[in-house]
Amino acid sequence: MSITENVARVRAQIAQAALAAGRRPEEIKLCAATKMNDAAAVREAIAAGVDCCGENRVQELVQKSRENAYHGAPVHFIGRLLQTNKVRQVVGKVELIQSADRLHLLEALQAEAARQGIIQDILLEVNVAREESKGGFAPEEILPLVENFGRFSALRVRGLMTVPPICQNSGENRKFFQEILDLSVDIGAKKYDNVCVDILSMGMSGDFADAIACGSTMVRVGTAIFGPRRYAAPQP
Repeated sequence: MSITENVARVRAQIAQAALAAGRRPEEIKLCAATKMNDAAAVREAIAAGVDCCGENRVQELVQKSRENAYHGAPVHFIGRLLQTNKVRQVVGKVELIQSADRLHLLEALQAEAARQGIIQDILLEVNVAREESKGGFAPEEILPLVENFGRFSALRVRGLMTVPPICQNSGENRKFFQEILDLSVDIGAKKYDNVCVDILSMGMSGDFADAIACGSTMVRVGTAIFGPRRYAAPQP
């Protein structure tokens, strides 16, 4: 199937999941995870109606921006462990940084956004399953962080993002998605400086229906739109 057909199919699945959860399909944004896809593929996905593009690698973000790949849709940075020495290539260049995953990175983002004189929107990445192989704040770290977020005057928290474990069966990740929803409700119950939780970015190609059932407002879909990624074979 073509990228255009895949986007239509994913849209239909999003609508089905939303309606099954008693929600409106337009509540859920479709973020095309464009890692390892060229500018032409990104343009086709945008033409097919994705809401935004999510880039994992700074190098790809810079290259595709030069190629005008994102024309017609906002671009987000969704890659894990963004290096602090590369924040200048991301801050002010993307609508949303979804993977703010550690305090040192927040400090670097704050410094660069302040230098540019802008407010950079971010999501706090939550390591909901507390996996050692993944970045992100532990769930119990989030509330103390947002309580004192006023010191990051050039950043604005728009919500939470999470990448739960790879699931083999439908429904396995619902407990993790529900934990993030509950955490967002706790944040929303109080007023914190520079914090406005209106985005829950959770759910990917294999589990976005479960994420939508648990309140996701944005799903990040790569394989279901572009097909399996082709990784380069290791050099002998």
